[in-house]
Amino acid sequence: VQLQAFGGGLVQAGDSLRLSCAASGRTFSSRGMGWFRQAPGKEREFVAGVSGSGGTTLAADSVKGRFTASRDNAKNTAYLQMNNLKPEDTAVYYCAASLGYRAIAGTNGVNSWGKGTLVTVSS
Repeated sequence: VQLQAFGGGLVQAGDSLRLSCAASGRTFSSRGMGWFRQAPGKEREFVAGVSGSGGTTLAADSVKGRFTASRDNAKNTAYLQMNNLKPEDTAVYYCAASLGYRAIAGTNGVNSWGKGTLVTVSS
């Protein structure tokens, strides 16, 4: 599956933003999806994940209660809703797909990566 993330931009602290990840192929609904981010000088880290059906979602402790992963299988698209953004959320955000059905919870489960989209949060 090929992935393309988009929707990043420059926002202010406290704002909301929704990222989208468009996927190609007919197996999208059977693949768990995930979102990761990489800030300058830091390693890529897991942010949130969603299972193939969308019924199970995961979030890293650093974004729990603020970020939510979801998906629309009819549109072959995954989403990351980000609320109450903070300057420390500034990073390039990547979407990823696994070969399995479960929500991605880390890089070990990733089979495909999309190109990133930059999110910048100003204070």
